[in-house]
Amino acid sequence: MSNEKNTPEMTAAPQTGAGQKDAPALVKKIGKTTYVVRVHFSETCKETMSDKIKRMLKNEVEQM
Repeated sequence: MSNEKNTPEMTAAPQTGAGQKDAPALVKKIGKTTYVVRVHFSETCKETMSDKIKRMLKNEVEQM
């Protein structure tokens, strides 16, 4: 295992740059590394978030 401290705290990132003002972002620091995660959703998608999570979990279980 690593010696990195992994905390569940995530903070919102400031919105910068053109075209990113609508994209939410989360910032997570693990050790000396800072991760910025931007989230976006397709407006033409037919699958709900719940459906997607269920599909991903099913695929993961099938690989075991």
